[in-house]
Amino acid sequence: MSRMMHRLLLLALVTVSPALAATAAPRLVVIDQDGSGPGGSNQMSMMALLQSPDVEVLGITIVTGNAWRDDEVRHTQRMLELIGRADVPVAPGAVFPLVRTQEETRLQTAVNGQVGWLGAWGQKPASVKTSPAGLVEPPRPAVMPGPWETPALKEGEPQTRPLAEDAAHFLIRQVRAHPHQVTIYAAGPLTNIALAISIDPRFAELAQGIVLMGGSLNPHTDDPEFATSPRHEFNFWFDPEAAHITLRAPWPRIDVTTVDISIKAMFTEQMLAEIARSQHAAARYIANFSAERYYLWDELAACAWLDPSIITREMTLYMDVDVSHGPSYGNTLTWGEELRPLIGVQRVHAQLDVDLAKFQKQFIGLMTGPTPRALPVATR
Repeated sequence: MSRMMHRLLLLALVTVSPALAATAAPRLVVIDQDGSGPGGSNQMSMMALLQSPDVEVLGITIVTGNAWRDDEVRHTQRMLELIGRADVPVAPGAVFPLVRTQEETRLQTAVNGQVGWLGAWGQKPASVKTSPAGLVEPPRPAVMPGPWETPALKEGEPQTRPLAEDAAHFLIRQVRAHPHQVTIYAAGPLTNIALAISIDPRFAELAQGIVLMGGSLNPHTDDPEFATSPRHEFNFWFDPEAAHITLRAPWPRIDVTTVDISIKAMFTEQMLAEIARSQHAAARYIANFSAERYYLWDELAACAWLDPSIITREMTLYMDVDVSHGPSYGNTLTWGEELRPLIGVQRVHAQLDVDLAKFQKQFIGLMTGPTPRALPVATR
């Protein structure tokens, strides 16, 4: 090789190497989740991100939603232990929504009609009681275990401890440590996110973007939860004010996995059987603990962030949440460009359709592979 060719080769390597380094850099994400468990959509969606070899999960923040926060923390820590990722920090977040209360919800549903899913406010069968005067009182629903009751976990108790730092400050710290690099994946009620926005007004703009599982536009289904209430969706409904704050924050990008697309992706017995054939830790966890066969709500949001090509149709629109405390309190609001409010609302990418076969293959591949080791990141 001539000296000139040698110098040209060296120059090419110097020029290309920064791009190669950038390509090799892990994608950074903080997971904000209502981590009910064991198994189920909440845990499996977190596992999808943890199982991706080019993603670094900086931490997991937990919010009350499908279950109470403290039980969700325990389920999440135990999942991390069982798949070999106990190094991932878990930060407890909000126990209650910003404004909505369980008692207000009970009174509203008596007037406005019941909702399909109450999450942590789910009810046991009513019992008949007798008053001191001997009269039979109308049955009152007995609520599920409260935020400080801790039933035993069937997957075993975690040995690790959560962080002493709260979720909102953990979220802010990670975004500040890696400005414009961290995606917030939020697949539960948005209380933790709204608190972080309220504490640090630059939190949203310093993130790379936010991925939401939430909202509903016009799902075509006979599922009674949505068939006659097409704008109802649990995550937005459980804390409408938090969703309102989150959707109006100045994120560089907002991606929303709606009910419209989620109901097209069911976790089937065939998928479970394929996963169960693997002996890797994530697959064993699912085989042992995933009892529900339901929509892959949160997994779809996670996998669409990992590979946007699985989304075959989306709509760009402006989105908010009804916070009027009337019959539509918590419902999804949307507008096109011409009719949108003049202030406050932000543009979102609402996902509407999916390449189901490609998504299923991607998800099964993630769940049946070995759990990657933690990737090197300068600051946690």
